[in-house]
Amino acid sequence: MNNSAVFNQAIQLKPVGAVHNQSRETDWGKDFSDLSWQKKTVKMKEMRDRVSKIEIDPGLEGILDGIEDFSHLLVLYWAHLVPAERRSQTKVHPLGNPDFPLVGIFATQSPVRPNSILATFVRLIQRNKNTLLVTGLDALDGSPVLDIKPFNPEEKHENVKLPVWMRQVHREFQKDAGQDCDKGNRAKGNDQQA
Repeated sequence: MNNSAVFNQAIQLKPVGAVHNQSRETDWGKDFSDLSWQKKTVKMKEMRDRVSKIEIDPGLEGILDGIEDFSHLLVLYWAHLVPAERRSQTKVHPLGNPDFPLVGIFATQSPVRPNSILATFVRLIQRNKNTLLVTGLDALDGSPVLDIKPFNPEEKHENVKLPVWMRQVHREFQKDAGQDCDKGNRAKGNDQQA
């Protein structure tokens, strides 16, 4: 199959579940857009600290069997509230901060993407039949869940390189915990500039 055929091929996905939580505010709405990027990271951290319920389609009986043996999961979900007209955007200033460089969407974690598939590592609190309780999920209430995979710590990545702006965002996220992502990178010899 040539690239032209691949690029024009439609892919149909069926959600396997749905997210239920108190997070209903989109990050492209007026209230969020008016915040400084530092305050945006605080709101994003608050959102991630909340407990979310992932309800899996009851017709997929047995699909979660054994998942309770894992502490962390990777959840892939659809950013269902991104307006179609925003999906053609190819460049942004991360977190809307004009001091950060204008970069391609694939160099960010923005929900505004050609295919609004997002992925987040979460902590599994509890499984009850076809329902999972998790923390760390940055999905909005009603987000369709596309897939769930267990986290495997053996898949380590060494010498991870991050741009300066991303390290700055990480520092803001870690402020409350008293951690500094640069400190960990320097200790491992990974303090690379973008």
